[in-house]
Amino acid sequence: MRIGFVGLGRMGANMVRRLLRDGHEVVAYNRTPEKTKEIAGEGATAAFSIAELVDSLEKPRAVWIMVPAGDATEAQIEELLEHLEAGDTIIDGGNTNFHDDQRRQRDLAAKDINYVDAGTSGGIWGLQVGYCLMVGGEKEAVEPLEPIFTSLAPEGGYLHVGGPGAGHYVKMVHNGIEYGLMQAYAEGFEIMHASSYELDLAGISELWMQGSVVRSWLLELAARAFKANGADLEHIKGYVEDSGEGRWTVQEAIDHDVPAPVITLSLLTRFRSRQDDSYGAKVLAALRNEFGGHAVKTE
Repeated sequence: MRIGFVGLGRMGANMVRRLLRDGHEVVAYNRTPEKTKEIAGEGATAAFSIAELVDSLEKPRAVWIMVPAGDATEAQIEELLEHLEAGDTIIDGGNTNFHDDQRRQRDLAAKDINYVDAGTSGGIWGLQVGYCLMVGGEKEAVEPLEPIFTSLAPEGGYLHVGGPGAGHYVKMVHNGIEYGLMQAYAEGFEIMHASSYELDLAGISELWMQGSVVRSWLLELAARAFKANGADLEHIKGYVEDSGEGRWTVQEAIDHDVPAPVITLSLLTRFRSRQDDSYGAKVLAALRNEFGGHAVKTE
């Protein structure tokens, strides 16, 4: 199958490589020409403008967008719409809010252009092991693209989960769960790191991968991190960003009166990681001093 691909970052470039490896023809474009030239050297057809990319595709065209969610994706879609025609399809593989998917699908349907949202998980390891694809959109838009989805995914790793926005909705909840899992691992390893025992955290990570109920790919990555950086992780700053999906998951839980304390607290812990000194903790210390005379530490 021939497809256009916009965005050749760490995930995008490897997705193109996986498609090429499976025999697909890919017309690739990136805002930075050097990345386009690099992937062209591996078998893709280079395009140095959106107009050139669209002109290089056969009708009906399919273009996959793999750029940061929000303004960058919106701008890319607007530029594509200057060149696409009725019957063409846009696939958004980024971490878009499902409300935006629903709006876009309605807007594009009015122009007879298909819109498919593809929640994509796999990170930098996707080239090797495949990408888990949670796809949303109308059946008529999704089915012609299945050769692409099945090439990108490992066996059993692609599912058409529902209508427009459903793919990114499922990916949003997936990432909320990921927040909670990561936080649980982080707390467990911190307890062991603080213990009086000299524990081999990398070894324990690998041990738990052998039949334990807590085994997972995240645990494999923990073992890699401890091996690469040492148990103290002294070269890593404990500053943790969030890319939006955790917030959206918490908001969705609130909107539907669903208690989600673990995911919510894991998100709030990420906020705390960005504070050099917590003002809230200062207030707590001051209050304990006022009502109980408890000692406070001063700077």
